[in-house]
Amino acid sequence: MITEEERTARSQRARDAAVAAATALGLDAAEAEVVYDVFSVVVDLAPSPVVARVPVVTPRGLTSSGFQRTELAVSRWMASRGEPTVVPSGLVPAEPVVRDGFAMTFWEKVDGIVPSDHDVVKRMPAVARLHSILAEYPAETGFFPGMQGYLDLAFDDLDGREDLLPAADLTRARAEWAVLSPAIESPSAFDRMFPGVTVQVVHGDAPYYNLIETADSLLYSDYEHVGVAPVEWDLAHTGEEAIAAYDAAAVGLGLRTVDIGVLRAMERLRDLQMIACLAMAPQLPLLVDGLSSMLETWRATKPWHD
Repeated sequence: MITEEERTARSQRARDAAVAAATALGLDAAEAEVVYDVFSVVVDLAPSPVVARVPVVTPRGLTSSGFQRTELAVSRWMASRGEPTVVPSGLVPAEPVVRDGFAMTFWEKVDGIVPSDHDVVKRMPAVARLHSILAEYPAETGFFPGMQGYLDLAFDDLDGREDLLPAADLTRARAEWAVLSPAIESPSAFDRMFPGVTVQVVHGDAPYYNLIETADSLLYSDYEHVGVAPVEWDLAHTGEEAIAAYDAAAVGLGLRTVDIGVLRAMERLRDLQMIACLAMAPQLPLLVDGLSSMLETWRATKPWHD
């Protein structure tokens, strides 16, 4: 496990790399400071109105650059339509920059962010609207991007790590993954398991959480995992009231309502995705405590079978 001192040093290296890259691009980052540090280190490049996002913890087998290019492309497309969104900084090229081993992207700083209670029910109309927008996204995206290969490698890394996941839990997780994974191999495979349920481009990473609020706006953000999937992939574990709010908004936007059977399958896939995150705990120890409640809830559910 990485120590807190080592994590702090990693954060400082990411900050220094962001400052060096920003300076080379002509930005003044003399007052730069880290404002967030979990999977990514986010650096406010003050006095320039730019924020750098620097991934520091990623699953084995995945690289950041492809996801970063997707995020940049989707955000630029959203902005071109006049949609409320975070946008890449116009002061530097809108592409990933590699410096001192870190790949990073640069974003226009959003001023006036207000604290949010992240009320998922209130945010469901915004999620439905995002789905109606992304359904028109013209570029190619992957099917369930980030899931292909990720869980298998993560479960391999957790084998024998009883300190992170008991063997019985790993056995059950692998069995459930064997049942559900065929559905996300391709759209045609998904249709065979869930006939007639449509898929489209979706956000891919809890869009109801990844909304930035200011006094007069609600901005969409964090498009790294945008890809083709059922809308239920974005709605897992939001609760009955939130699903009802989504359905009400979806009807008005011409979207289909939630398929409960698919929702339950996506919720179990999300459970397995979170369990697989424990493989990254040596890089990010806070995951152990952070995922403990989810693990207990999952253990209390009936194992998923055909």
